[in-house]
Amino acid sequence: MKELVEHMAKSLVNHPEAATVSERETEDGETELLLKVAPEDMGKVIGKQGRIAKAMRVVLKAAAAREGKKVNLEIEE
Repeated sequence: MKELVEHMAKSLVNHPEAATVSERETEDGETELLLKVAPEDMGKVIGKQGRIAKAMRVVLKAAAAREGKKVNLEIEE
């Protein structure tokens, strides 16, 4: 899952070397992925009215469901 988010993010931004994804477990056993990008690329990852971020979350949740997992994506500044 981490590699999927990293690939999607690096494809969208101007500074792919700044895009990093970290992973942590929540108390309910879900996995939370934290995406960090360069400040000037934040708009490209979020998109107009959050459409790009929402689409990334949909793809991630679909991939996680195939493996029987629950995954959330958070975009950090």
